[in-house]
Amino acid sequence: MIFFNKNKPFLKDLIPNDFIDIHSHLLPGIDDGAKTIEDTLFLINGLKDIGFSEFITTPHIFKNVWDNSRTIIEEKHTVTSSELKNNSITNSFKAAAEYMMDESFYHLIEKENLLVLKENYVLVEMSYLYPPLNLYDIIFNLQVAGYNPVLAHPERYNFYHSNVNEYKKLKKVGCRFQMNILSSAGYYGPEVAKAADYLLKNDMIDFVGSDVHHEKHLSFFDKKIILKNIEPFKEAFQNNSFFKS
Repeated sequence: MIFFNKNKPFLKDLIPNDFIDIHSHLLPGIDDGAKTIEDTLFLINGLKDIGFSEFITTPHIFKNVWDNSRTIIEEKHTVTSSELKNNSITNSFKAAAEYMMDESFYHLIEKENLLVLKENYVLVEMSYLYPPLNLYDIIFNLQVAGYNPVLAHPERYNFYHSNVNEYKKLKKVGCRFQMNILSSAGYYGPEVAKAADYLLKNDMIDFVGSDVHHEKHLSFFDKKIILKNIEPFKEAFQNNSFFKS
C-alpha cells in the first residue's frame, strides 16, 4: 500500500520553527478564506503555534468570481496589519496575490505591476477543470514582462495526473512549483497525494505553502503525512527561506 502511514510523522512536526508561508488566504472578507478579523487572528495564532513565523498572504484575483485588485488588496492589508498589531501579533505579514491564469490575467500583465511574493516571483493558478488554451502564451508574456511564475498546487490539477509530461514541460519553460502542505496528509484525496509524491520524487517541487482558508485546514496539521518521499518534502520547506523579509 503506497500510502501506509503507521510510522509516518505528524504533519505539524515537520514544520520548521522559522517557516515562511507564501500561500494563504488570511485577509478577512476578501475571498473564500478568512471571513472576519477574528478568523484571521485565530488562523495566524494557530499557525504560529506550529512554527510559522512569517506570512505572505495571497488572496485570489479571479475576474467575475473574486474581483480583487491590487488597490483592494493593499487597502485590506493595511487595515488588517493594524488589527494584528493591536492584538500583539508582530510577525511579518505581507500581501501578494494568487492570480488565475485566464484572459483577464493575460491582459492584466501589460496594464499594471503585479503583486509579487518577492522580487519578481508571482503566484499563479489555473482552473481545476482544464488548463487555459493559451497557457504557454500567458507564461511567456509573464516572463517577457520580467516575472517568474510560481504555479500554485500543481498536484491538484487532476488533468495532469495521467499526463505527467505536462509537468515536465511546465518546468522546462521556467515555472516554479509550489506544493500545498496539506496534500502530504491526504486532505485533497489520495490521487492528489500520489501526484505530490511523484513531483517530490522527481525534484519538481520548489516551494510549499499552507493555502490555509479556514479552521478545518488548520486542524489537518494534526494528521500524519502519507507521502513516501519525505526528505524532498522537508527540503522544500527550507527553500521557502528565499522569501524571508
